[in-house]
Amino acid sequence: MPTDATLAPLPNSRTEADGSAVIRVLSYNIRSMRDSPVALARVMKACAPDLVLIQEAPRFFRWRKKLARLARAADLVILSGGGSAAGPALLCSLRATVERTEDVLLPLTPGLHRRGFATAVVRFGGARLGVVSCHLSLQKDERYAQGGLLLDRVAAMGVEHVVAGGDLNERPGGRTFRRLAGVLNDCWAVAPWGREHTSTPDDPHQRIDAILATKGIEVLGCGVPPFLDENELRAATDHLPVLAALRIPV
Repeated sequence: MPTDATLAPLPNSRTEADGSAVIRVLSYNIRSMRDSPVALARVMKACAPDLVLIQEAPRFFRWRKKLARLARAADLVILSGGGSAAGPALLCSLRATVERTEDVLLPLTPGLHRRGFATAVVRFGGARLGVVSCHLSLQKDERYAQGGLLLDRVAAMGVEHVVAGGDLNERPGGRTFRRLAGVLNDCWAVAPWGREHTSTPDDPHQRIDAILATKGIEVLGCGVPPFLDENELRAATDHLPVLAALRIPV
């Protein structure tokens, strides 16, 4: 693994001559914006993403205004989710052409938090892409069931290429993570770039956040960006962001 000092830059977004697209996808648990929204927006903007898969977006009082304020500060727009998806949300750059969006609420287990998916189908150039942001349960059996629902949702989107990601609340050796990675590519495992561990910013020691992609998507690199300011990462939220560069075929 190259050191941060010798690490090649992650490819920038572009549309290829054949209509395929290279895009940058960011997944980030933002802890309901309870920390520094200024630092959070700076971290997101520094990653120059085309899509942001958010977990723990604001869900309650004035949640739409809070999420819109964050999107604006990061030079992005709201795509879907937030309170209407029980926390997951999607933001995008103006490169994306939106075909449709859908917020999905998952079955509620009494005594546990409501969970959901924020989903969309977008186009970059001639490439169509399904997108799903998720935040899986802390409870192992519910988490495993939600992993199956996530795979069902990916299969039902009606597009060949799908990116799914979020806070899986489980390390790669766990049965839910393995269930997902048995069907989708774990982008870090395919093309590791930057740092691996996403929790916590003060003591990164585990990878519980991931970006996953269907097999036809080429993973150019994926990991925690090494160029971000450590003080801003600690001020922004209690997770580290995952950034992937992906080539989406036509």
